[in-house]
Amino acid sequence: MTAKRRYQDVAEQLVARIQTEGFQPGDKFPTERQISEEMGISRSLVREAFIMLEIEGWLDVRKGSGSYVNARPEPAAATLRSDVGPFELLQARQLLECNIAGFAASTVTKADILRLRETLALERAAIDAGDDDYKADRQFHVQIAEATQNSVLVDLVEELWDKREVSPMWDRLHRRIFDMGYRTQWLDDHEEILEALRHRNPDRARQAMWQHLENVRLTLLELSDVGDPDFDGYLYAAAGGIAGGA
Repeated sequence: MTAKRRYQDVAEQLVARIQTEGFQPGDKFPTERQISEEMGISRSLVREAFIMLEIEGWLDVRKGSGSYVNARPEPAAATLRSDVGPFELLQARQLLECNIAGFAASTVTKADILRLRETLALERAAIDAGDDDYKADRQFHVQIAEATQNSVLVDLVEELWDKREVSPMWDRLHRRIFDMGYRTQWLDDHEEILEALRHRNPDRARQAMWQHLENVRLTLLELSDVGDPDFDGYLYAAAGGIAGGA
């Protein structure tokens, strides 16, 4: 049986609040910032709970306006209840993949570097064509794991990407985002990771991957914020961090 996730606990507390505090359909719900401060929890954890309640139909989330209470929805599907929160997933990737990149810097071969360059070319072409396709992005991260010559690490990276690709939570997060310009910045991050691998520099590779996934996390938090467009950066703490990290 899948253990209940933290964002699900928060979501259940918010549903109880809707039911006990007299909220009616159409009433504005407190903002993510207010909930975060009242409950003493991270902003991204609240974001995940709001996304869950949006998918379930408890909240109507409106860009630039905030969240409004809906009529009581039907019971949630089991697939949603077992879903992984997008920021929880990113945190796991940050912890795992920065160390994989550092290790790969000591095992990478010339053939690996050539494959990674080809993948970045595919990623650049997809961005230039306006193609909403992350296949090359996934391929780049998996190829770095493959460069470690450790099949268990490859399987772990593949598994985390699989979770993302079937996640209703991740899909709803991306529906909130209309400015896709961030993908160019992420491509630049990939170039920096590749340079670190090419120079066989484990510390630089580890830091470059850590910073890339940190940039992903911060960008998604900012661009998916519907209730407070001027969100000032009071964000969920980074995944541990490493020496020299932000």
